[in-house]
Formats: sequence, C-alpha cells, structure tokens
Amino acid sequence: MPRSNAKTVADYLAQLPEDRRATIAAVRHHVLRHLPTGYQETMSAGMIAYVIPLARFPETYNGQPLWYAALASEKSYCSLHLMRAYGDPRQTAMLQQAFTRAGKKLDMGKACLRFTRVQDLELDAIGAVIASTPPETYIEIYQKSRKR
Repeated sequence: MPRSNAKTVADYLAQLPEDRRATIAAVRHHVLRHLPTGYQETMSAGMIAYVIPLARFPETYNGQPLWYAALASEKSYCSLHLMRAYGDPRQTAMLQQAFTRAGKKLDMGKACLRFTRVQDLELDAIGAVIASTPPETYIEIYQKSRKR
C-alpha cells in the first residue's frame, strides 16, 4: 500500500484491507496501552505517528512534531518505527534479546520493525521500549543529540 493520504487514524484504518486493518489495529492498541502521557497520536507522512506536539516542543530541526514512534501498512509488510531503539543501543539489544528468547525473528532496520502478523512481534519488549521514555526525557535526549 502506498503512503496514505488519510487525515485521521480512523480514515487510515478504514482504507486498509481487512487483514491488515486487524493487524495494525492490534499493534496500535498495544502502543496506546504503553504510550506515556504527553505523546499525541496523529497522521504524519502517511503513517500513524506518535509525536510530541509542536505546542509542547516547537524547536525541531524540520518544524514538524517530534516523532517517538510510528505505525504503517507498507506494500508487503507492516512497520513499527521505534525512535528510542534507533537512538539507544541498549534498547535495540533488549529487543534483540527478547525476540531471541521468544524464538522469533527480529526483522529490524535502524528504527523500523517489519512484520506481517502480530504474532511475529515480541509485544512485551515493544511495550517496554514504548513505555520507557516520557516526553520530557525524550525532549532532553533530542536536544543533546542536536548539540553534537
């Protein structure tokens, strides 16, 4: 599926084929259960994004809300982008270890977990990554990274 032009999460989900809708909805539910207070769910770049709103932190490098995580249905897989795993090797290692312990294959780029079914994911570890960083801490991490 090419990037969506949906304006709302409900519209995005409605545009998905039934099997993909169920998968994305289940992962979305898991993300929302673990998402610290202060992040906002929105549509951005054709994906469901979990961001720090500009009203809270406007000083981003591109003038867009600061992404924390994102969820999308791609052409041949689904993706869950975990920015903390990208920015913290300990988080990445924790995900790798959890997937290995669960006997699951971790298909991950820098921040992007690729999957086709919810069962492909190690949800407890993903929930731990999502729950790990409140917005205030993420802003501090972001600001330190920009000073390099």
